[in-house]
Amino acid sequence: MEVVVVSTPEEAARVAADAYSVLLRDTPSAVLGLATGSTPLPLYRELIRRHREEGLSFARARAFLLDEYVGLPAGHPERYREFIRGELEQHVDFAADAIVGPGDLDVAPLDAGPAYEQRIRAAGGIDLQILGIGSDGHLAFNMPMSSLASRTRLKTLTPRTRQDNARFFDGDIDQVPTHCLTQGLATILDSRHAIMLGFGRGKAQAVREAVEGPLSSRWPASVLQLHPHATVVVDDDAASQLAFAEYYRTAYAGKPAGQGL
Repeated sequence: MEVVVVSTPEEAARVAADAYSVLLRDTPSAVLGLATGSTPLPLYRELIRRHREEGLSFARARAFLLDEYVGLPAGHPERYREFIRGELEQHVDFAADAIVGPGDLDVAPLDAGPAYEQRIRAAGGIDLQILGIGSDGHLAFNMPMSSLASRTRLKTLTPRTRQDNARFFDGDIDQVPTHCLTQGLATILDSRHAIMLGFGRGKAQAVREAVEGPLSSRWPASVLQLHPHATVVVDDDAASQLAFAEYYRTAYAGKPAGQGL
């Protein structure tokens, strides 16, 4: 695991976007893994800028989403598929139907997990997976105590998760779906390169446990310690509890020019 500590989310976005630029230059038909939520937004804005100003193209790329609510109709503004459409897809040059979420398959929710896993395998696997970390260490909807060997599956959302997400549904928890589909932690480990972003002091404990703590389902993001090519990119606030923050800064600053993540 490589840990990159930078000053701001915007600087982190540039670091992560460099990995996208190199990948899409060398492999235009790359398969991308896209996350939702506020954490990847600076990255998506930077990718849009590079598309518009530097010619970064997604025309031959494909992408898979990490997760999706169950029960929201197509086009609902809180579907994660709509989030990606509004925050990234409609601003760049993805081909039609190049992006797929676990809720897009024409199968029953209980069958969607295995079908989604098969779709990812048929695409050749995910080359670059972007991730955000929750303040409790969750990745996607893999909440604390999720199996480290989990695959894409149907999950019940906890009352706390539904209450936390009620702010996106006019504060009404009854509008928040009770179930979701999520890639599993083992699915995430299958990606060839995983980049986890974390910003703000509210993520500091989770980042510390994921990077320097023991491997534990209590902190699902710690599973990235097993990933053969994982990069954690955090701002100073999110890195504030890391015991080896200065080492990470020194190691990243000393990398040979052009080595990349």
